[in-house]
Amino acid sequence: MYIEKKHLSRRTVLKGMGVSVALPLLDAMIPARTALARTSAATPKVRLLCMEMVHGSAGSTAFGIKKNLWAPATVGQPFDLSPTSLATLEPYREYLTIVSNTDVRNAEAFTLPEIGGDHFRSSAVFLTQAHPKQTQGSDVIAGTSMDQLYAQRFGQDTPIPSMQLSIENVDQAGGCAYGYSCVYTDTISWASPTQPLPMVRDPRVVFDQLFGVGATAEERRANRKADRSILDWISRQVAELRRELGPSDRTRLNKYLEDIREIERRIQQVESRNTTGEPRELPDAPIGVPDSFEEHVKLMFDLQVLAFAADSTRVFSFKLGRDASGRSYPESGVRTGFHNASHHGEREDRILEFAKINRYHVSLVPYLLEKLKTTPDGERNLLDNSLVLYGSPMGDSNIHNHKRVPLFLAGHAGGKLKGHLHLKAPDGTPMANVLLTLLQGLGLDDMQSFGDSTGTFDLTTVPTETTDTKA
Repeated sequence: MYIEKKHLSRRTVLKGMGVSVALPLLDAMIPARTALARTSAATPKVRLLCMEMVHGSAGSTAFGIKKNLWAPATVGQPFDLSPTSLATLEPYREYLTIVSNTDVRNAEAFTLPEIGGDHFRSSAVFLTQAHPKQTQGSDVIAGTSMDQLYAQRFGQDTPIPSMQLSIENVDQAGGCAYGYSCVYTDTISWASPTQPLPMVRDPRVVFDQLFGVGATAEERRANRKADRSILDWISRQVAELRRELGPSDRTRLNKYLEDIREIERRIQQVESRNTTGEPRELPDAPIGVPDSFEEHVKLMFDLQVLAFAADSTRVFSFKLGRDASGRSYPESGVRTGFHNASHHGEREDRILEFAKINRYHVSLVPYLLEKLKTTPDGERNLLDNSLVLYGSPMGDSNIHNHKRVPLFLAGHAGGKLKGHLHLKAPDGTPMANVLLTLLQGLGLDDMQSFGDSTGTFDLTTVPTETTDTKA
């Protein structure tokens, strides 16, 4: 049984050969009957997850605005999500803050040689809100990204300050097109204006990083060759820990360990399937990468939730697509490649098809939100204590513009966001204003500007009268 006045450290780790498993927040980690009981281990730590989906949205076109293909017609609340690409977020509207009509001017061409290169610089602007230097060499320059500003300030007391993930290949070298280095399309995270961070595509690599902290590459390979679960290496420690925990903590620990094993099993199944010699849809992808986009995204979501639950890291950036990608998403009902579909020629029928792809991409997010919502975190849940940002630095991709870009926020960010709100920015408002406000709310309250920001943006005030955005 758990003994009063003794408690586990929040940083308790179970270790075996090449295995390091951090624990979720347990009641036993909160000192009993002390002044710290609700102010130390139980104090919410806001987790930040920034997701980029390239190619803008159908709702950024003139026709899409008229038909509310991204943002709902009503500003404020209540609002109708059914015509929009956000319809599948309906069950989570209490956690949803939609911010429409912002621009990303620094993704535009500033000089004649930059014209046409929007696909090859946009991702570098998304979280930095800085205009990238046009170069195909190693002298790349953008800005420090939002996720890294948060990680540098608040990520240093976790085992992994931040993690950067992707779905499509991000390992191209040299120059891409229009005079831009491929690194600008490879990542959305920048530790400094001159230091882009690599993104990890393989779920196996992510799993090993989360549960093999301090292990050597040889130890990790040996564990996989042994054809055993990582949990087998810590079974003795788990048994000892269970004896010290109360019933609710044992239940929470068991659920957490079951989640780890289930994710590990799914990764092993992917690897087994991809080594049979059968033709793959993604023949050049690592063996740990599923051919299925949906399976890949959900695996990555599950890994992020586990990391947040164990406080292994509080910061993720997640690049869901790559600019100019020809990948198709038949599950959306559209078989046209993504890039071609985004160049719809302003034809209404093709814009509606593109909207189906947008809706499909967003439809995967509720899987993440439900996992966060059902994961306890102190007196609340992870979705209460998280900020999930989803958007694109492009607006109408058919004309490569960066106006009226898609953007929504999910989670209560530790109480900083109310949710159930649609806010329409005044014309010409930089997305950087929203990101600056978020950074200040996350604790970087000394920041006065970010990118091309012109001020802050009120993310909590509900307009006194609802208005119709159709105009």
